[in-house]
Amino acid sequence: MAAERRGSWFGFGFCGFGQALGAGHGRQVHSPEPLCAPSAGADVCGVSASWSYTAFLCRAGQVQLSGSVGGTADGCRDAWASETLLVVLRDGRGPGPGAELQAWAPGSALRGEPLWTQTVVSEAQREDRTGDDTRARPLPLLPGARAYVSPLPPLYRPLAPELRARRLALGTEHVLLLDEAGQVYSWGGGRHGQLGHGTLEAEREPRLLEALQGLRMAEVAAGGWHSVCVSETGDIYIWGWNESGQLALPARSLAGDSQPAPGQATGRSEPGSDATGAAGAEGGAPAPFIAVQPFPALLDLPLGSEAVKASCGSRHTAVVTRTGELYTWGWGKYGQLGHKDTTSWDRPCRVEYFVDQQLQVTAVSCGPWNTYVYAVGRAKSGGVWTKA
Repeated sequence: MAAERRGSWFGFGFCGFGQALGAGHGRQVHSPEPLCAPSAGADVCGVSASWSYTAFLCRAGQVQLSGSVGGTADGCRDAWASETLLVVLRDGRGPGPGAELQAWAPGSALRGEPLWTQTVVSEAQREDRTGDDTRARPLPLLPGARAYVSPLPPLYRPLAPELRARRLALGTEHVLLLDEAGQVYSWGGGRHGQLGHGTLEAEREPRLLEALQGLRMAEVAAGGWHSVCVSETGDIYIWGWNESGQLALPARSLAGDSQPAPGQATGRSEPGSDATGAAGAEGGAPAPFIAVQPFPALLDLPLGSEAVKASCGSRHTAVVTRTGELYTWGWGKYGQLGHKDTTSWDRPCRVEYFVDQQLQVTAVSCGPWNTYVYAVGRAKSGGVWTKA
């Protein structure tokens, strides 16, 4: 078996609090730059970004904080950052094999005592375990998929036993859950259509997203007030608030933007693209502006590309394709789209940096106003660059 090819993390967007975002010069980074972790030589394997700080998880089990707060903690398996709560999953301090969930005030810099702790019993130790329950799930979903962590009280929130969760994503006011069967549930605030049920009403309890019923989803992502799902076949479904074009639908706020499309100056614009930030209707007619999309809408990437991963910022969206390309769109004021400028876009635009550097993107993690990307080099065979 071939050895795993190690790659590198890159960052771009807002770094006004000194987050380790690329070189970290000034308040913003407009194009992807290699990540400068808080500790030199740190082998970062995961990133969770809040607005003013970022938590980096290292392969050696250390969490490092960068930005408005600093600090480190050892023996960590996962970390999740928000402005009001920092959650880490650490090796248990007792004699047993279990892990310990710790919730900290970010300003504590991981020193002193956490706000609360809870021993996490592995599903392998439960008498009622079933086949896949031993698999690790990323925070804020807890191991065992029986509960999740919220940045607002109550911080620990149990899930109904019938919900066999695989992934869970938190927006500003809403929650998305992907179950083991590939079905999606949503609940919380709905005033921007972010729940996908066709209304602007809130839902107190998890409700099956009927519009996607029968379609097996592989990924869910929640932005500030918008939502994204990626199906097992690579299709993208997106809904919610479109104020900055984050749904890749025509946005009124971008109607006057006449900047050239990313890559257009070098002749690499996608077929059928125009030279404006805002999308237009066929035949040159003005497109109908969409502020809220309360139902999931199918989104096609250029060239028929299939998606495998998605992440959402406050008002921007990023998607990784099967061939390792990165597409971004939505709000770009701080360079969080990675197109070398601060233009906002209401259609998917490829981040040319990774193409130019012969890099294959394998992971993306959006903070509210910035973006982190993991990429590996492409192998060269017979003069042709291919996926590593």
